[in-house]
Amino acid sequence: MRILFWGTPDFATPPLRALIGEGHDVVGVVTQPDKPRGRSRSQLDPSPVKLVAAEENIPVLQPARPRGPEFLEQLRALEPDISVVVAYGHILPRDVIDMPALGTLNIHASLLPQYRGAAPIQAAIRDGCTETGVSIMRLVPALDAGPVILALRTPIAPDETAGELQLRLSELGATAIIEALALIGLARAPETAQNDALATYAGKIDREQARLDWSASCTVTTNAIRAYDPKPGAWSMLNGLEVRLFGARAATGSGAPGEVLGASDDGLIVACGSGAVRIADVHPAGKKRLAAAQWVRGRGVAVGDRFA
Repeated sequence: MRILFWGTPDFATPPLRALIGEGHDVVGVVTQPDKPRGRSRSQLDPSPVKLVAAEENIPVLQPARPRGPEFLEQLRALEPDISVVVAYGHILPRDVIDMPALGTLNIHASLLPQYRGAAPIQAAIRDGCTETGVSIMRLVPALDAGPVILALRTPIAPDETAGELQLRLSELGATAIIEALALIGLARAPETAQNDALATYAGKIDREQARLDWSASCTVTTNAIRAYDPKPGAWSMLNGLEVRLFGARAATGSGAPGEVLGASDDGLIVACGSGAVRIADVHPAGKKRLAAAQWVRGRGVAVGDRFA
């Protein structure tokens, strides 16, 4: 099957490698333009997907926006049978979606219609879900609203971070897209319409969403820290300094919300609205991420200090 692949971040590379490994003919890759880096903005960093395409000598397209007659002609010249989209970064217009004879599929990191949108992995952990998965859906112009062809489920471990779950879901997505394409090749792919009344949304995470509310329970606080690990990092203020916190586990203890109850080689114990949370790593503003124990030894924090 001739496949046009759309993707940008690390999350999209296992599905791309799986398609290549299974013998599919990936005729082209569409990814975001290289990102400028550094103060001068003179160094350009290619996306992880572009790096894989370069290794495999696959043609790469990097439009600023995936639309327009000229771009559509470039796609037609590749003669794809189907498009596969994984975290590309733009909503595709109808003419681009419908261009391949078999249409366009999308790998989404949730069990649709739950958690449509940009941050389903973080939302599932933040909300305390014990299960998630990936959905292979037929792409439509509306946000993550197309019919689902295949969904694979996986449990969420009690201490799993968003970064760890993302790695697993990326590999699960690779498995799912191979299965879905096999079903399509056999003309046995079911398409189940989503129930829009059951849809929930997980929009992009802004800075304020990642700020911790210490008056919440230890469960809510722990889930928030796990959800924003490694990016953007759940954060709070301590002695006028912004600190991002990682490696959270529920702990015993009580005190004023945000109060540091203990500081040792096992980490920081911080009081919540009910219960407490143990913090393994910290990232104070202007410094590198380090173990909480190192921060304690460096006198960056002490028992009795209070996060705001």
